[in-house]
Amino acid sequence: MKKSLIGLLLIVMCTQWSYAQVSDQEEVVKQLSKDKWQWMADKDVKKLTKVFHDKSKFVHMSGTWNKDRELEIIESGSIWYKEAKVHDVVVELFGNTAVLWNRITLVAHVRGNDVSNEFTVTEIYQKDQDDWKLLDLTFSKVRDTHEIAH
Repeated sequence: MKKSLIGLLLIVMCTQWSYAQVSDQEEVVKQLSKDKWQWMADKDVKKLTKVFHDKSKFVHMSGTWNKDRELEIIESGSIWYKEAKVHDVVVELFGNTAVLWNRITLVAHVRGNDVSNEFTVTEIYQKDQDDWKLLDLTFSKVRDTHEIAH
């Protein structure tokens, strides 16, 4: 009986520890995404270079391109991500991969005009040793009533 009780206690403790680890990693990815939006607004390509994986892709309404092109666009201001108003965030972890969905209102300066669009942005991150690297960022145009199911 005593061994069974100790075994059950160890299982409960391990389960809680495992859940806390997942929850902590979800929060790390959420914060990284939030920071990324600010760095994009600030045109801080130095910080973004460290977060974007070398083979990352960026899917926009007008095309898909790689890390170097995205950084060039941000640095030059040809798309200035002035503000991403984040309404919802959902993160799911799959081993060393995290998928994050943001429902945002993006205020940007594009081709000389300020524009505002509703998007669900899908971000895919992969853990590389101790750091998370962005593999993919995809903008999907949606209505402002769009919801992300949890």
